[in-house]
Amino acid sequence: MNDYDQIIHALNQRGWSISDGAVPQAWCGELLAAAREQWEAGAFEPGEFGLDPAGGRQPEVRGDAICWVQPGSDIARHAFFDWMARFRAVLNDRYGLGLRSQEFHFARYPEGRGYRKHLDQHRGRNVRKVSIVLYLNEGWDAAHGGELALYALTNPELEVQRFTPIAGRLAVFMSGLIPHAVLPARATRWSVAGWLRTDERA
Repeated sequence: MNDYDQIIHALNQRGWSISDGAVPQAWCGELLAAAREQWEAGAFEPGEFGLDPAGGRQPEVRGDAICWVQPGSDIARHAFFDWMARFRAVLNDRYGLGLRSQEFHFARYPEGRGYRKHLDQHRGRNVRKVSIVLYLNEGWDAAHGGELALYALTNPELEVQRFTPIAGRLAVFMSGLIPHAVLPARATRWSVAGWLRTDERA
């Protein structure tokens, strides 16, 4: 099986996939450098949950800062985003998911921050179908925390697995089905995250 096949097989079996060898480590270093450059340039803003920025910025619920990867930018032309576009095409060809676009952002969690358990869909909207997270943390130690916690599809109170956010680890899961959380980190935690969507994005 190729990398896409392994991810898709896991999605079919349990609704989520964790891969450690699907993405080249060199890509992670390049994306981490791009994220840090954007951070130094002041391009990050507090992460939000829900559709109302006034009520959706609550650091005790979601403590990261994010920087969107703008379509047409130099960053958006990185090989990782082309790889994800091909993955989206494979999902459409095999399953007719109607995935028409993708969106990604860099995420930076400072020490002590996390994101409480949630689903990756806004209430009343279901255009986000597949969630993607690629971790960029070189030299990450288990003592740093910041794990991705996944919960059972049929019982959102039951934690089924935790994964350390080491560089090169790729998490893929069904956006509207898999509750998940980011546990508080004891070091600065970097990732690039996004969604494969059924609507058109600018």
